[in-house]
Amino acid sequence: MDYDYSELTQQAKSWISLVTDEGWIDSSCAKRLNDLEAANPEHLLSHPQFRPLIVAFMGGTGVGKSTLLNRLANQAIAKTGLERPTSKEVTVYCHKDVQLHKLPDALPLDKIRIATHDESGKKTVVWIDMPDFDSVEAHNKEIVMGWLPHIDLLIYVVSPERYRDDKAWRLLQSEGARHAWVFVMNQWDRADSIQLEAFKQQLGSAGFSDPLVFKTACGLEMPDDFPTLQATIETMATERTIEQLQRRGLRIRKEAMHELLSDCIGQLGPEQAFSTLTDHWQRVWKKNAQTLTTGMEWSVLQMARHYAEKAQMTGSKGLTLWDDWAQTLYEDGLDELLIQADSQNLATAPLKQQLLPLRTRAQKILHEQVELSLRQALAKPGHAMQRMFLKCLQIAEFILPLTAMGLVGYEVLHGYYNSHITHTHYLGTEFAIHSLLVITITWLVPFYLHKKLLPSEEKTALNGLRKGVALAFNLLEAEVIQTLEQTDIQRRQRITDGKKLLAQCNQANSDSKAIGNNEQLARMLVE
Repeated sequence: MDYDYSELTQQAKSWISLVTDEGWIDSSCAKRLNDLEAANPEHLLSHPQFRPLIVAFMGGTGVGKSTLLNRLANQAIAKTGLERPTSKEVTVYCHKDVQLHKLPDALPLDKIRIATHDESGKKTVVWIDMPDFDSVEAHNKEIVMGWLPHIDLLIYVVSPERYRDDKAWRLLQSEGARHAWVFVMNQWDRADSIQLEAFKQQLGSAGFSDPLVFKTACGLEMPDDFPTLQATIETMATERTIEQLQRRGLRIRKEAMHELLSDCIGQLGPEQAFSTLTDHWQRVWKKNAQTLTTGMEWSVLQMARHYAEKAQMTGSKGLTLWDDWAQTLYEDGLDELLIQADSQNLATAPLKQQLLPLRTRAQKILHEQVELSLRQALAKPGHAMQRMFLKCLQIAEFILPLTAMGLVGYEVLHGYYNSHITHTHYLGTEFAIHSLLVITITWLVPFYLHKKLLPSEEKTALNGLRKGVALAFNLLEAEVIQTLEQTDIQRRQRITDGKKLLAQCNQANSDSKAIGNNEQLARMLVE
């Protein structure tokens, strides 16, 4: 089970690290996971030969926690008295073989007082006396909250006057399900059964159906439940009970990991967010492309005129289609896209990173498409039907005059032959003039039509430039859409991987064993 949890934690770390680096979530998720991994009692122990039960006294100011610890140790271990409410010190009482070197950063050693003993009968328990979480020192509560994840069993101490303390009640409600609890009403000599029953009812509303509540009267020679409390703790400090607590703590950490992963997945945005972004970009770019086309028209006309005059692109020096105005308008469209993504609760960092190369590529794309379209237009002026008709005219310029000359030649030979046989007059001047006119017309008409219908270099260049601009704008629109699709694919893949981790958390928790037939431990837990 520990191996499975360790493997799950490593996978969760890798996934969170990946989505953090890509900008989908912030670094706080990684910190939360690290804190979660360290939030267990085993984290306090450095290579323990055995696993002791870690028990902590917790309660408000002046309820007698330190007195109880001193009574358990049969010596003055923890500070008591008037100094206590302002003390930030944590007292740890443990066997000398227990090493507490692996303390979290939030629990500084210089604020911890460690007292050791060599009594083998008390070796299985580590006792901790924590500061009063409701003292005048606000930092005391932070210390208590930092220690709580590392505790197996909390001995919650109240007094007849303080059992309804609001701060303690809120802490009990928030932390009740995370620990095993034993409750002590100290200073019992000043209490009555009504207060005890009221305290039990309050615990019942917090989820403890049959809590273990002990009555103690420290400092007075009167019978109380202290021996029973001590015996209860000793019976808890067994390998089996500690294993059950570890299993339950593991389940709770997996539930917390499930919640953390769910939060992270939620930060990746809603399902249809990028589809909405694509529609938004198409609307924005359609408007911007119309503006850019209108704004570039003068430059396109000037460039076509210069090219027609000098028949080379160097003739358009000083003219540019993609200037600072065009770049600003294009980038404004991309920025508006990022604003729209943010309004849909999408992390903008990954999209911003993917769009960054496009910001510098726009001018290059436009010039490449314009030059290519210009070359293609000059190589093949006009449209397909026009080029086919011009080709036909070129053929007619050659075929029709030859045909006319062939007919004239035939008439000449035929007339000569007839005149020789019949001795009639040979072809005259009128025939020669008419023949010359027919030959001229058959050449001149297709030549004239070809010349008139052939597009000028300026018009051809203008059409090529306009086509290049339109193709460039379509390409810029398509590149942004493709970037949105790729970013969405990345996001969906991260969501799929995250949901796989969620399923592993659920499977691991469903496989976790329950407390079993340990009735005493069951009374200490909130399920």
